[in-house]
Amino acid sequence: MIGTPKIDERRELPYAGIRVQVPHTQFPTIIPQLIDEIYAWLGQHGVEGKGPLMRYYVINMSGTMDVELGVEVDSPITGDDRVKAQALPAGRYAWLIYTGIGEKAVQGNGALINWAEESGIKWDRWDDPKGDAFRSRVEFFLDGPQDDPNPDNWRSEVAIKVAD
Repeated sequence: MIGTPKIDERRELPYAGIRVQVPHTQFPTIIPQLIDEIYAWLGQHGVEGKGPLMRYYVINMSGTMDVELGVEVDSPITGDDRVKAQALPAGRYAWLIYTGIGEKAVQGNGALINWAEESGIKWDRWDDPKGDAFRSRVEFFLDGPQDDPNPDNWRSEVAIKVAD
């Protein structure tokens, strides 16, 4: 299922993150591994983590993706060499919620991008030698294995910052 696209104004959102450059085929391995590592790191530092996310800095489906796995926190943290203090920038975001993983994630992202194109909405993005770069493009993992063992039922929100 793919929800209805919407636009809203969002505040800056702090998170703890680990940035990696990998082919998208490695997502099924790195997503749970790095999310678990960040939650463990937060626990060791006495910080309560909220929901997990994945930020896309540069998208290159046929090559290497520049992404950051993260966990939202209530206020900025002090990171280290591995886990960095990060924040999604404030601004207007177009977003929608989709259900499922893998191809469903591709369809959800595609639905938001197509809707924006048809609506004349421009992203805060630029061309990069390594692919399509975004100021802030993120997926929030709303559900996961702790909620339902069937990944076809997991919900995610894709949100992309709109150009000012």
